[in-house]
Amino acid sequence: MISYKTLGLVNTREMFKKAVKGGYAIPAFNFNNMEQLQAIIMAAVETKSPVILQVSRGARDYANQTLLRYMAEGAVEYAKELGCEKPEIVLHLDHGDSFETCKSCIDMGFSSVMIDGSHLPYDENVALTKKVVEYAHQFDVTVEGELGVLAGVEDEVSAEESHYTKPEEVVDFVTKTGCDSLAISIGTSHGAYKFTPEQCTVDPETGRLLPPPLAFDVLEAIEKELPGFPIVLHGSSSVPQEDVDTINKYGGKMVAAVGIPEEQLRKAAKSAVCKINIDSDSRLAMTAAVRKALAEKPAEFDPRKYLGPARASMKELYMHKIVNVLGSNDKL
Repeated sequence: MISYKTLGLVNTREMFKKAVKGGYAIPAFNFNNMEQLQAIIMAAVETKSPVILQVSRGARDYANQTLLRYMAEGAVEYAKELGCEKPEIVLHLDHGDSFETCKSCIDMGFSSVMIDGSHLPYDENVALTKKVVEYAHQFDVTVEGELGVLAGVEDEVSAEESHYTKPEEVVDFVTKTGCDSLAISIGTSHGAYKFTPEQCTVDPETGRLLPPPLAFDVLEAIEKELPGFPIVLHGSSSVPQEDVDTINKYGGKMVAAVGIPEEQLRKAAKSAVCKINIDSDSRLAMTAAVRKALAEKPAEFDPRKYLGPARASMKELYMHKIVNVLGSNDKL
């Protein structure tokens, strides 16, 4: 058993309390490798923002759980080295699919876990979430549950149709499970292809696809039922079209990739939504930079020469999200 506190990590409890009260959201950035982690920490330190390092089940398999433990510990020390005396860094399991997965992460030093039982019948979701909460709270690890289903595909999470969270269920769910935060479905979606062209309208000036608006009426109804309770939005990448264009310019083939408009995320961040998950945007920034670097210098074979620009591009993206979308800068 490894306590996250010995690694210098924190859980989300106080972090979320401040965010709800302050009207901003904590960035939850997924990472799979060193360059992503470096970019996240550099951006968080420079903007003086708390940050959540998210690890999906796929990333955990890719990077190895033991290495992840040391990477998280290293991230805390790296933040201090960069000048942040008291970094607030969470290591969070994204979309845990079973009690065993969550327990394994808690035992390996994660400070927060998500148990996603949203695909299960309601009572089974409650029972599974409660079981994880009871184990996690013994070690002061915070737990995120989920009600409602997001459409889209990202890593091993996949659903063809979304189902909005039912406001009439949230109080019962939170009361019975004891979860510390709740992921809801109001129209966000996983991956870079969040909506079909048929779901979108076309901007007459640019010809680009415009996604349907988020269901803020559902969010407001949930806030009324759970005043002050931490709410989480998954699938909240904006899919920057400049990165999509760069990828396509240098040999990619991304057609009809569209994300959540940043103005809608800014609005959500000022509500009880205190954690916003962003993964696809950093993948796009990284891929665009790598494709560009290799296309411009086709004889290059040193990974540092294309991963370095990719890291810089991701850092720029993370800083933009923190300052211009989530509002979590200068909160340390």
